Amino acid sequence: MEQYSRFNELHRDFIYQDYMKNYPIKPEVAADLVKRFTYHAPKPDQPERYELLRNKALELATLIVELSPSSREQSVALTLLDQVIMETNAAIARNE
Repeated sequence: MEQYSRFNELHRDFIYQDYMKNYPIKPEVAADLVKRFTYHAPKPDQPERYELLRNKALELATLIVELSPSSREQSVALTLLDQVIMETNAAIARNE
């Protein structure tokens, strides 16, 4: 498993100071950690899709601000929309 070897490489370089490992890390968990927390260079068509998603989110965010009163709920809606775009971009980056 290539991602697991990458995890081992990163993990080996980690300096353990006042740190206790209480739980062993399974290979599938290690692979998931590498997938989540390492850089994924964009593939040729990805930046265009990221931009399309951000533009559509901006349209929706603008509607939310224009059609609802400034409030805690509006702020939460905008934060969740931001999170939706971030997670969608992560899905593309991490899984293609």
